[in-house]
Amino acid sequence: MQLRNKLSISMLSALFAISCGQKETQYEDPILTHRDTTVNPGDDFFHYANGDWFNKNPIPSSESSNGIFRTIGDTINAQIKNICEKSAGNKAAAKGSNEQKIGDFYASGIDTLSIEKAGLKPLAATFSKIESITDIQTLMNTIGYLHTIGAGPAFSFGVGQDDKISSKNALFFSQGGLGLGNRDYYFNTDAETVKIRTEYLKHLEAMFQLIGDDATTAKNAATTIMKLETDLAKNSRKLEALRDPIKNYNKMTLAEFKSSTPSIAWENILPQLGIKKADTVIVGQPEFYKGLDKIVKGYSIADWKTYLKWDVINNYASFLNNAIEKQNFYFYSTVMSGVKEQKPRWKRIVEQTDGSLGELIGQVYIKDYLPKGSKEKLLEIGNNIRDVYAEHIKKLDWMSEETKKKALFKLSKIVMKVGYPDKWKDMSSITINRNTYCENVMSANKWEYDYMIKKYGNPVDRTEWGMYPQTYNAYYNPSNNEICVPACNILVPGFEGRMPDDAILYGIIGGSTFGHEITHGFDDQGSQYDDKGNLKDWWTAEDKAKFTQKTKAIVAQFNKFEPIKGKFINGDATQGENIADLGGVVMGYEAFKKTSQYKNKEKISNFTPDQRYFLAYAYAWMVHAKDESISRQIMSDVHSPAQFRINGPLMNVPEFYKAFNIKPGSKMYLPEKERVVIW
Repeated sequence: MQLRNKLSISMLSALFAISCGQKETQYEDPILTHRDTTVNPGDDFFHYANGDWFNKNPIPSSESSNGIFRTIGDTINAQIKNICEKSAGNKAAAKGSNEQKIGDFYASGIDTLSIEKAGLKPLAATFSKIESITDIQTLMNTIGYLHTIGAGPAFSFGVGQDDKISSKNALFFSQGGLGLGNRDYYFNTDAETVKIRTEYLKHLEAMFQLIGDDATTAKNAATTIMKLETDLAKNSRKLEALRDPIKNYNKMTLAEFKSSTPSIAWENILPQLGIKKADTVIVGQPEFYKGLDKIVKGYSIADWKTYLKWDVINNYASFLNNAIEKQNFYFYSTVMSGVKEQKPRWKRIVEQTDGSLGELIGQVYIKDYLPKGSKEKLLEIGNNIRDVYAEHIKKLDWMSEETKKKALFKLSKIVMKVGYPDKWKDMSSITINRNTYCENVMSANKWEYDYMIKKYGNPVDRTEWGMYPQTYNAYYNPSNNEICVPACNILVPGFEGRMPDDAILYGIIGGSTFGHEITHGFDDQGSQYDDKGNLKDWWTAEDKAKFTQKTKAIVAQFNKFEPIKGKFINGDATQGENIADLGGVVMGYEAFKKTSQYKNKEKISNFTPDQRYFLAYAYAWMVHAKDESISRQIMSDVHSPAQFRINGPLMNVPEFYKAFNIKPGSKMYLPEKERVVIW
């Protein structure tokens, strides 16, 4: 059935508010009005498609960026705020009920008087535990404990699917423990990074003074932490190196792990992490742990206490008194992302309540705010995208029939988790009260950690969701060979009172969402997993070599992009997302070609179907960001800045050239032989 006909029956009526027998309302078409027609579409399609919206909607001082994500986020936050306030207003809610937990969590975050009065008391027991450390064994045991409450000192640890045996849960140890997040912040010599390191030292000093240390003690603490973290960073892999699933999969027995780190008694630490018995572990970066073994011995117990205290404060600063929260905001938001002022408190608490109790809020959200039929409509679009993907694979001229069969089989087995889960996680054991905000956050963190730990030794639950229905995002999980597209992805700003046409639906929901996520199953990482989600080579050697050449070409393209003067995109680190963007825009377009709007050459706002589709795709990444935020993204994110998530892939699409008459001499023009075609 045609998409438009199927939609017009009843689906999404709550969202689009279609009326019958009433005078037709005149609506503004955002695809038309968002454009900046002073920009040549062949020079910078991103700003041509979105520039006038950017001109009229500057980035708020409380944000690092502005655009479609913030617009939709504000809508969702307002809805969640209603859920929170309604729950908080019902003081008679049954103890242990979802309403009581949501209401009390939100109320405790809004109650700034109680937060100020509590001061550091919520962390007193944790600090006492740190102060009781006497030797390396008690140090490592305490580090293990801190991981269970939401801190993350010294290393990273978790339970997840074994990459090579996807039906089993395994223990993963990887690099971590850095207050600046990415190793390069500790070593790069450009002026901006040097300034960030200087500001980080000042931030450390300020935080230690805020928790009671004198100026000299605080300065010494800052120096110690910077030195210790720099040593951890020296043993850490670069962002692009973390993307190789083979090189970051190093399974070893517990005895082998201990042998590589003789100073660390992992058999004693694992129980602190909640693991009673284990025979094997998967170590992402063995060299990091060999370095950690030396660092453990190379610093005094007093130095380690200082570092651990910092890690706890750093992870809980946003939930403590005003002075600590503001200092934390200044460094991580102002210095590192260019944000000048905090969001309103209600918004910060709404976002944290959703982050901690999103599983409970989601159950209310789908009942009160989700348009009827959203789940079915999303699934329909997703299946249409999968169908055209199969058609494309069959026609590939660079892949052998043997590999095509395996690729098509994997494609057919992709599980689509769409809308919302059929079953919800049991959060009945979590205790929330109105007394202490920080303790509530810690309680939620502890529940989340315990939920993860309980997976070890049990079969993998392939029905589990990693996002909430109210989360405007999506993901592909290679170990499950699945995509997850939450319900709120159906939202399209500017179309609240009407039904989006097919070009919009397929440009945003089809191309940038379903097409993008399905392509992740066939990007440089996802292509290394089979249909069951096991890390396994299913390619012929010749096909793999051809595929690798194509991925190298897209890396080379993105290495040339310069979002900020002197700062270039890391093509290696971002290649998976860039491949997915290219696959997404192509597959969304191919699925759109099957709609009546395309077949009938229907013009809307005087745009041809092709033009409207590509403008809609640009709308999907309508985001302008502050330079500081873009710089941070280049340093630590595997996604390219929004401008190049549009211009980058479109430079490789012939239909885009035809739609906007792109000719040699235009900045986005690439000779045909230089255009990358993968899927």
